[in-house]
Amino acid sequence: MLKGINPLLNAEVLHALRAMGHGDDLIIADTNFPSDSVARQTALGKLLRIDAPAPAVVEAVLSLYPLDTFVDDAAARMEIVSAPNDIPPVQQEVQKKIDAAEGRSLPMVPVERYAFYERAKKAYCVIQTGERRFYGCFAFRKGVIPPEAE
Repeated sequence: MLKGINPLLNAEVLHALRAMGHGDDLIIADTNFPSDSVARQTALGKLLRIDAPAPAVVEAVLSLYPLDTFVDDAAARMEIVSAPNDIPPVQQEVQKKIDAAEGRSLPMVPVERYAFYERAKKAYCVIQTGERRFYGCFAFRKGVIPPEAE
């Protein structure tokens, strides 16, 4: 345990978050996502796990991880097949965590299921959660932390 760091963030996840650079994507996936096979194609090349619900994992990650302010798709969600405009409760809960972390409204961009898989394969890493609700899959693009004001 470390002071000031959410206890859900294990050593492997902390290492990956620190190693990522501006513009790298992080995937947070539910239990049904093909996380292992997709993770093998990412820059990290292996699957990371946090066995907790997706909103709790997103909250923990965003407590340290800056979102990219230079792009429109810094936060994305997998669309529901045949109902792309529907936003299920798990995605609504994650949206609240994003807005709280950013201190403003930052709506997630919907991404079609197979396009989401392709984005995930190009990501830096995949964190599989213990989320059992469908469509608990998200992509976050890393931003920067500005220098201290002088």
